[in-house]
Amino acid sequence: MKHRTTMGWLAVGMGLMFLMAGPAEANNIRVANVALQNQNTDAKTADVVFDLAWSNSWRGADNWDAAWVFVKFRAPGSNNWQHATLSTNSSDHKPAANGTITAVPDGKGAFVYRASGYTGSVNYVQTKLRWNYGTNGYNFAKGELVEVSVHAIEMVYIPAGPFYLGSGGAESGHFYAPDGTAQTTNAFLVSSENAITVANSSGNLYYVNVGGNVGDGSGTISNGFPKGYAAFYCMKYEVSQGQYADFLNKLTAAQDATRYPNYSDYRYTIGGTTTNRSASAPDRACNYLSWADGIAYADWAALRPMTELEFEKACRGPAQPVVNEYAWGTTAITNLATPETGTLGSGTETPNPATANCCYGNVMGGPTRVGIFATATSGRQGAGAGYYGVMELSGNLWERPVTVGNVAGRTFQGTMGDGVLDPNGNPTGNPDWPNYSTASGAGLRGGTWKDTTDYLRSSDRFYAAYTSEFRISTFGSRAVRLAP
Repeated sequence: MKHRTTMGWLAVGMGLMFLMAGPAEANNIRVANVALQNQNTDAKTADVVFDLAWSNSWRGADNWDAAWVFVKFRAPGSNNWQHATLSTNSSDHKPAANGTITAVPDGKGAFVYRASGYTGSVNYVQTKLRWNYGTNGYNFAKGELVEVSVHAIEMVYIPAGPFYLGSGGAESGHFYAPDGTAQTTNAFLVSSENAITVANSSGNLYYVNVGGNVGDGSGTISNGFPKGYAAFYCMKYEVSQGQYADFLNKLTAAQDATRYPNYSDYRYTIGGTTTNRSASAPDRACNYLSWADGIAYADWAALRPMTELEFEKACRGPAQPVVNEYAWGTTAITNLATPETGTLGSGTETPNPATANCCYGNVMGGPTRVGIFATATSGRQGAGAGYYGVMELSGNLWERPVTVGNVAGRTFQGTMGDGVLDPNGNPTGNPDWPNYSTASGAGLRGGTWKDTTDYLRSSDRFYAAYTSEFRISTFGSRAVRLAP
């Protein structure tokens, strides 16, 4: 699976491009042939034009995959990459044949996806996004050289609607709906984004094994805390090593020094020097990501952390819970053996055995490539996919969602990243996010390549309120964005 992020020197309004950087690989999505066209010096706008392609795309009646596309630029004479502000009017953007583009209210990017029902590969040639460079504080002259980089992340649209928390099983810390008796198996229905009271009494939400890493068993989950009822987009895969290397290459030396993990074990392969990072296994899920690393990536990409309620929605969807289920909706699980089949790090590795749908139990010695279990013909269980098509929610690396198990987590209001990091590479402008230096309010869900199957279950909350600010070989990251 290959991903190419293309960048070059572009003459505004003249359509000139001199390619100056090689490919960075991750996640089976490709950007090529970037140019700037149609400069309007009065409106201070220009069109960012590019080709965009990926495989195994789909659009159904209520659910689809999409590319979250955002643009970074360097002004003439500058060494720093900035986040481009795009038009917030969808009609200003021009999709390629068979595609559609949805703008977002803050102009930090746009979603590109299939215009109608479809399954298969997509290739959107000459896609155009309107860049309001005047909003970024610039007044470029005709022909002035501006360096532009287009980035694309595969996302899955998760529609609005009710869903259940808890499977009715025996998972540690699982959510349930109290009924005034000692039962702990009634799943809790999330029927709106209204506030939810956490208490062991009828009509409220509660969870077993209160205390420790599970949570304080109290408080109010406010109206503003994202509960998963509202529609949102979720990254199809955990952040890959290639994606994280792309991110590092857009940072200053000081920012890179803060955000580069610099490990060489447990299948971590990112090396190189500042602005020249690369991964020898770019499609492998990126481990050793601290909470600060993960939310810095989310902020830089104008995304946000997901919550543990959104995690269960992505796993289960609107379906009735299956007791003790994994993210693919059953209790059937087949582990990878070691090694995978094919050339390691190539992006073409396949599962061994072919029937495997999860990576756990420390047989691999680290994470595997993202999307390894999915094929053009695999069903949900065989692909190891959540209800809507999000991959590896069980196993591989820990998800790092915002918890409802403590005050620091419940303070989260779902504000979006703005594409800007501080001079030291830390996220900016989101005081509701769990603190980047302490990670208080961030938990763990979904289990890892190193764990037993108990932790992999969709409703398991053994570490839901566990706080760790460290870089650990089983820690990954995945981000989301509220649907426009």
